Amino acid sequence: MNKGPALIIFQKNLVLGKVKTRLAQTIGDDLALEVYKKLVELTQKEAEQVQLERLIYFSDFLPEETPKPGFSYCLQMGADLGERMSNAFAEVFEKGFSPILIIGTDCPLISCEVIEDALDQLGQVDLVIGPAEDGGYFLLGMRTFFPEIFKTITWSSDQVLPQTLEIARKQKLNVGLLPELFDIDHEEDLNRFINLKPEYEYLFRNSSGRL
Repeated sequence: MNKGPALIIFQKNLVLGKVKTRLAQTIGDDLALEVYKKLVELTQKEAEQVQLERLIYFSDFLPEETPKPGFSYCLQMGADLGERMSNAFAEVFEKGFSPILIIGTDCPLISCEVIEDALDQLGQVDLVIGPAEDGGYFLLGMRTFFPEIFKTITWSSDQVLPQTLEIARKQKLNVGLLPELFDIDHEEDLNRFINLKPEYEYLFRNSSGRL
């Protein structure tokens, strides 16, 4: 029996010096951790507004605290990002959910509308992808499991999206695309987001007033 749609959220554990390392090169580890916490909050807030199963897959260990209401906590398993995502999809499909989406916690402009758009597209296509400006993707979704989509990908490069699309073409999958968005990886990305969404500036400004 199909239990309905599910959203996998890949999230890094909130450990100082282990998150937003490129951003930390200019703003420091402490502020980078605070920025990442806010990105997590924004992502979860948008996810809460969509009617689906929500599963947070942590990078290194399961937090000791009780899961936030409406979310389940799981642990990523695998040697690289592709294997980790593939294993997460396989696990959630095995639980009876479909369609399934996966997102990270680095894209501040992801919204409940974007998530719902992806779900709507999966009514007509096999695969839906949210392109990221850096050549990767901020969202991927599928109705049935296609493990090939995670193989032979050069992860953390600008080839992730084109290689994924090429695999989809070879597998004869119908692909839907969402509007392109950007991740916050560097200080200029953070400033760009604040310029686009000044109402969120207070979230990212520290006590000294620095972004």
